[in-house]
Amino acid sequence: MNIANLDWIIIISFLSITLLIGLIVSRKSGKNSSEFFLSGRNMPWWLLGISMVATTFSTDTPNLVTDIVRNNGVAGNWVWWVFLLTGLLTVFVYAKLWRKSNVNTDIEFYEMRYSGKPAKFLRSFRALYLGVIFNVLAMGGISLAAIKIGQVMLGLTAFETIGIAGAITVLFSTMGGFKGVVYTDFLLFFVAMAGSIGAAYYLVNIPEIGGIQALITHPNVADKISMLPDFSNTEQLIMLLIIPLAVQWWSAWYPGAEPGGGGYIAQRMLAAKDENHAIGATLFFNIMHYAFRPWPWILVALASLIVFPDIASIQEAFPAVSEDKLGHDLAYSAMLTKLPTGLLGLVLASLIAAYMSTISTHLNWGASYIVNDFYTQQINPSATEKQKVNVGRLSTVILFLASAALALLLTNALQLFDFILMFGAGTGLIFILRWFWWRINAWSEISAIFVSGIVSILFNMEIVTSVLFGETTLMPEYMKFPMVVMITTVVWLVVTFATPAEDKEVLLSFYKKTVPGGPGWKAIVGDEQIESEGWSVPSGILAMLLALAMIYCLLFATGYFIYGNLLLAGILMLTALIAAYFLFRIWDRIKVNAF
Repeated sequence: MNIANLDWIIIISFLSITLLIGLIVSRKSGKNSSEFFLSGRNMPWWLLGISMVATTFSTDTPNLVTDIVRNNGVAGNWVWWVFLLTGLLTVFVYAKLWRKSNVNTDIEFYEMRYSGKPAKFLRSFRALYLGVIFNVLAMGGISLAAIKIGQVMLGLTAFETIGIAGAITVLFSTMGGFKGVVYTDFLLFFVAMAGSIGAAYYLVNIPEIGGIQALITHPNVADKISMLPDFSNTEQLIMLLIIPLAVQWWSAWYPGAEPGGGGYIAQRMLAAKDENHAIGATLFFNIMHYAFRPWPWILVALASLIVFPDIASIQEAFPAVSEDKLGHDLAYSAMLTKLPTGLLGLVLASLIAAYMSTISTHLNWGASYIVNDFYTQQINPSATEKQKVNVGRLSTVILFLASAALALLLTNALQLFDFILMFGAGTGLIFILRWFWWRINAWSEISAIFVSGIVSILFNMEIVTSVLFGETTLMPEYMKFPMVVMITTVVWLVVTFATPAEDKEVLLSFYKKTVPGGPGWKAIVGDEQIESEGWSVPSGILAMLLALAMIYCLLFATGYFIYGNLLLAGILMLTALIAAYFLFRIWDRIKVNAF
């Protein structure tokens, strides 16, 4: 497709501003490792909240949503909508605990909560396991989406796309550190939102579609628009709704939606001014991420079912796309080729923004693990601040090169999403309970990590799946995930009681610093101290449920408003307002002030 001069001006201007921000903050960011990875812990809630939204505004997310909608309809999005429960639990229970811990990374938590050699091993192992292996997998999926966009919209080869986009991203990430990432995220957020909304509005109204009513009544689309799965289809109901709601949200580890908080979300909570700002940032993120942002992507995905009803039609329209990159997720990029001059430049800039925001966050987050939790622990304990920053910058470059190489081997985003979700199945409950139950130890986590990984690999081997999972075997296919969770949970519970408890002094020190409260700590600190300090978790869970009702109602209200069902949209909006009112009323009971 031809890119007009106006489009190039918009794109080049955006990239220039991004690099300028990185250059301006580079001197202060390189002062020490705290500045490079946490920006001195003085960030306000609104800036961190916008950064969280921008970070998850990834190039692979529209592709993933498109893949889901084209295969399973709008209801298929429950596979990630369900992580709202995890997110709100983080908001009202874990955000202030993370901020009070005052650690440099969430991996440092291990030597605060656990003791001895198992704690040291767990900290170093998780630093490499998450910061390198899982991080490279996540970035590989993001870069894969960028490759597909480059092939379809710009006619670039995979190497050209990764080379151009990656060079700019790595440059400002290594210069600006965390502060550069957060400041550029502020710009990227507005560019990305404007691009996705503008694209959705234009594409729904092109002649091939004919407007929103023509879209939702089209034979290719009519059976895809429901926000809930077909309750008469038992298998679909179990796969799309019951398993995500009953098992997935609390049991699975996924970047950006970790049970109990973690990863780059924890990094932003740790960079907040105080506990209130950490809570405010994560609440803002969850409202934007789940209630409003999905709909522009969903509309483009639905429209693509009319213009490109199958993969063959995509291949026919874009014969230059390599065979190994063809898939339903390509339909999003294919639809964007129909945008007019000006809007096309804005959308391309928004996609570049989404790519740069997410990759830069993953690079800085992964490098923080390598520096704080591996390099300074295992290789150079006496490292100077300058050495730490230099190692962080070198790690940034290496992580990107590894993820770029992986992207060249991948085919579609949904494959990677399912794999990462499965690989962390069963570990989530530990991340939730370790704050509130003293008996969980380092061996609990070590056993869960290894068992979950091994069982996931086995369950994805054809020789095993042919015997266990399928229509004519022992269990249906949808039981694969719950079985990994069950086996992992049983093993780590047995290991917990079969191994010694952590050193009491370490447990007391952890409790005094974070004050999680609750009956799970009575054996360590006694009833009187728990009662005198109180326990805010019950109020936090009530706030979580109210926020859950508010955000899901906003999500559905937005959808029904778009579909033209104003009555139902109005009822849901009123319900959301009522939930918001009661949430505001109990705000003081979770000991935070209005921000």
